[in-house]
Parts: sequence; C-alpha cells; structure tokens
Amino acid sequence: MSNPRQIRRFRFVALGFATVLAACSTGGGGFTIDYEKYELPNGLDVVLHVDRSDPIAAVAMTFHVGSSREVPGKTGFAHLFEHLFFLDSENLGPGGLDRLMTRVGSSTNGSTSRDRTNYFEVVPSDALEKALWAEADKLGFFINTVTEDVVAKEKQVVKNEKRQSVDNRPYGHSSFVLDQAMYPEGHPYRWQVIGSLEDLDGATLADTKDFHSKWYGPNNATLVVAGDIDVARTKEWIERYFGEIPSRPMPDRAPLPDVTLEDAERFVHEDNFAQLPQLTLAWPTVPLYHPDAYPLSLLATLLTDGKTAPFYEVIVEEEKLAPSANMFAFHQELAGQMRLTIRAFRDTDLDAVHAGVDQAFARFEEEGVPAADLERVKAGYETSFYGGLSSVLGKAFQLAQYNIFAGDPGYVAEDIERILAVTEADVLRVYETYLAGRPSIASSFVPRGRPELALEGSVRATVVEEPIVLGAEAPVAIDDRSDIPRTPSEIDRSVEPGFGPPPSLSAPTVFTESLTNGVSVKGIEDRETPLVQFELRLAGGLLLEDPARVGAANLLAQIMTEGTASRTPEELE
Repeated sequence: MSNPRQIRRFRFVALGFATVLAACSTGGGGFTIDYEKYELPNGLDVVLHVDRSDPIAAVAMTFHVGSSREVPGKTGFAHLFEHLFFLDSENLGPGGLDRLMTRVGSSTNGSTSRDRTNYFEVVPSDALEKALWAEADKLGFFINTVTEDVVAKEKQVVKNEKRQSVDNRPYGHSSFVLDQAMYPEGHPYRWQVIGSLEDLDGATLADTKDFHSKWYGPNNATLVVAGDIDVARTKEWIERYFGEIPSRPMPDRAPLPDVTLEDAERFVHEDNFAQLPQLTLAWPTVPLYHPDAYPLSLLATLLTDGKTAPFYEVIVEEEKLAPSANMFAFHQELAGQMRLTIRAFRDTDLDAVHAGVDQAFARFEEEGVPAADLERVKAGYETSFYGGLSSVLGKAFQLAQYNIFAGDPGYVAEDIERILAVTEADVLRVYETYLAGRPSIASSFVPRGRPELALEGSVRATVVEEPIVLGAEAPVAIDDRSDIPRTPSEIDRSVEPGFGPPPSLSAPTVFTESLTNGVSVKGIEDRETPLVQFELRLAGGLLLEDPARVGAANLLAQIMTEGTASRTPEELE
C-alpha cells in the first residue's frame, strides 16, 4: 500500500467492558490501492492487488448483471442464479464448492443487487489455486448441471426466502410500494431484486438457460484477486482455468424512461406484522458517482444524524413523535433516490409526523449548514470509507465496483476526494435542487386495522399477499442428474489442484507503555488504511456486580456515552 502516512492503532487493555473509537489520521489526499488490471482475450477483466498483511487471499467474481437486466414478467432471475451457482458444477459436483471451502478452512458466499451479482471467498494463500479452479468451473462449466428438478427445487428456496425476508416481515413491502410509484413503466427499478412469487412460479428451465447465456459470460465479469499472492503464478492459474472459456454476445440495454415526479403521491398499507406506524418519503435524485451524489450523501446525514441534526431536534426532542429519523441517499447505476424513514411511537398520527418533517426542513433552511457539523459528517464518512477497505475482501469488492461502474479500479482516490471537497454551498444547492418543495412519494405503513393513522389523502397501495396454505408446495426431489453432458476442455478439470507452499504468519510488533496514572497502553502500527483506532477496556462487568442489582455495569456503560463533567453529548459528537 503506497501510503506515506504513519498510522498507529492503540489498544488500552484492562478487563470488563470496552468502548471503541475510530478516526482518520489526516484528511483525505493521496490514498490509493495499488493494483494491476489486464484483460483476457475472452473479455474477462482481471484485477490483482498484493497485500502482505496476512497469509490469505480474497477471490471475488462480479458479474455486471442484477435485477435491472430482467424484464417484466420474468423477474427474480439474477437472484435465482446467485443460488444456483453454489449448488453444482461439472467438475466439483453437487455441493462440491461448499465441501472444498470447508476443507481449506473457508466459506463461500454471494450477493445480488439491481446492477451486479458477486461471488466470493477468502482462503489461506496456499489454497488460492483451488479457489480459482472452482470459480472457473462456476463460470464456464456450470449450466449443464441446471436441470428441471434443480430449477424447481431452488425456486422453492427463493420463494421461501421472499416469504421470510419480505412477505412476513414488518414493513417488508415498503420498498416495493415506493419503487412502483417512483419508477415509470419500462424502468427496471420498478421491481425488487428478489422478484415476485408469480414470476418465480412461472420460471422455466428454458428461461433460466436463456438468462444465463445472455449475462454470465467472461466478457461481462470482473475477477479480483487480492491478498498475499504471487502475481506471476496467479496470472498463470487465471490463464489456465479461465482463458479457454468463450465470450458471449452481449444484448443491448433498452432505452430507459426518465425518472421524474410531476406530483406528490401518497399510499397506505395496513401491515399484518407492523406494531408501529411508519412514514417513508422518497425523492428521485441522481445515479452512482454523479457529482451531486456526494453532497446528497452528506445532506442525508446532516439532516438526521446526531443530536444537533434538525430532524433529531424536532422529531425526537421537541415533538417526541419517534425515537429517531433516518435518511439515506441511494445511488445506483441507473438512478438514485433519497429516502426518509420515521417509525413513530405507538398510536401516533402520521399527519403529525409529516408536519414535523416540514418543521425540520424549515429549521434546516433557516440555520443552514454549520461548518463544524459538515466537518463532523465528512470525518464519519471518511472513517467508514477507509474501514470498508481494511480487509482484503473489502478491497476486492471495491476494486470490482470501481472497475464496473466507474470504469477504473483506481477510482478510490477520486471517490474520497470528491466527498471531502463538498462545501456548504454544495449541500444547500442539492437540497434546493432535489428536496426543497419537490414532489415526493409517501408511504404510510400502519398496523392492520389502524388506517386512520395514515397520511390524509393516501390511497391503498397494491401489495400482493400470498394466501397461507399448509402444504401448498410439494417436495421436489432431484432425479434428473444422471447424465450431465460434459463441456469440452483443453485440460483435465476433474483433478483438483493441490495446495501451494504453507503460508507463514508474521504477527505485528506490539509496543507497550504505562502512563503515570497506571493505564497500560498496548498498540501496533498499521499503515494499511489512514485510520487510528482506540479501544479502552475498564475493569468491571457482570462478574463484579451485586447479584441483587444485575445490569448496573451495562447501565453505567451507556451513561458514560451520554456526556461528562466537561462535555455534553453534543460536544462529544
């Protein structure tokens, strides 16, 4: 890591409970992630990053496909494929990837968004060739193992995931309601990543293979290998296992309609599982890496985060409508959205909450952006940013993200510089441009039987609720895998590679000091990211409590974050 700044992590050690603080050592400039990028003849983008801090390597394969590549009536396919890829491949066999990762002391996982799907594992450095062999089997030698029975069984798994994470979860349909109203017909952000139960039910083997043939070729993927690697050997392995996999024709994306709101809209949904009324407001904004995305992100935090934020002062302290208010700026490849969510206290009329929202916005317009608050929010953003890059997997994710959506794996320096360059004028400008007086989508999610708590003038949202029927889906047995055709290869892929040389661990040097007041100080220097982390541990905790007053230590720990004799909570923030 080419970073000239000297970083120390300090750990104040005792027994009992602890408090952890992290902060940036300096502001911004010059941070980079060293990498090498090249492209195989089949179009696969490869990004390599060397990190000697630990004897491990992260392998992240990211496809530029998510739910936004689907079409109405056939939603949920990208997420379905996230599941299918873990099940089988021609040379690992059913469950072979999980068994391999268990044997090497690791695990494998993946995730799907609207715009990308990734698969990843972190392995000891001596197992890197095994991981690359397995990922290549997933990329080029997988689809023949997907049969009618496999699709039928995994459809049930995904549908149950939707039932658990969306349909039977309080406020689970909130994003669906907002996105259906926000995005016009023809825009792929209208549906959710997990898809609809109806579309999943209708998915066929032919549909599945057609989606795979369009989007899962090497020329639509980025492979990142980060960690304690031998670059020359890694390149040899990548060429050996990935080089012969053929590229595929890439479909063109259909023109997208503009995302604009002419008028405000209000919707209400009586939630079977919600106990408290929730108001959510959403405004259309800008896509990922748009210049305005940076001040919008800071604006969201300035409005709601911290005890001096307008929404905390009005909604929480003064009007006592809710315990918190949360605003997030979502920036994705094709569009962006600002979303404000307030889950009110029991029996609170959401019209009163909306009035509090107007009052909080008015206070922001009156008071503007205090310079100290802007610096505080930037510092928090910067700390979080570097924290996400403190592991080899975090770096691998970010290198792939920048390569696909910014067109440059080295965008990290510009990314953080653009957030740190935001001014008070920038924040006020995007507020006026995207929020102040602009139409919004409002959703009121209220407990079943309490429609009177919703915003006045709300119309009932269209939410499909699946009837609960015991034994509605019969078990599926996978009986059609006896004759899986083999994809030709120039090498014998059925032979799992061996382990490399045993890794060696080099522990960091720990320095020890003792302060005059008796506090023991232990620390290490870590130049990987520009962060300083302090952890203070105090003798105490449950073992020292009076059994008749259990909980006193936990209460004390909470009180210690609420100010001191010389600092208020606001000043500590």
